[in-house]
Amino acid sequence: MAVKTITIDMEAYKLLSRNKREGQSFSQVIKAHFSGAKKGRDLREALREVSLSEATLDAIEAQVKGREADIAKAPEL
Repeated sequence: MAVKTITIDMEAYKLLSRNKREGQSFSQVIKAHFSGAKKGRDLREALREVSLSEATLDAIEAQVKGREADIAKAPEL
């Protein structure tokens, strides 16, 4: 794959760095930001990389069950 070297100022570098996840290259950050509209397949690919522990899943389930017990109501006007 061919590569190009570019120069960016520190403000642009900081913005780029803030959007960079662990293990992700700057090229991947730029492509993700400028590639256009996301598609269902993009979500499917992202979900392949997601890994939740049993403890996290249990905590999510507890939150959902807690909301069922205390359903939010719209204020009476």
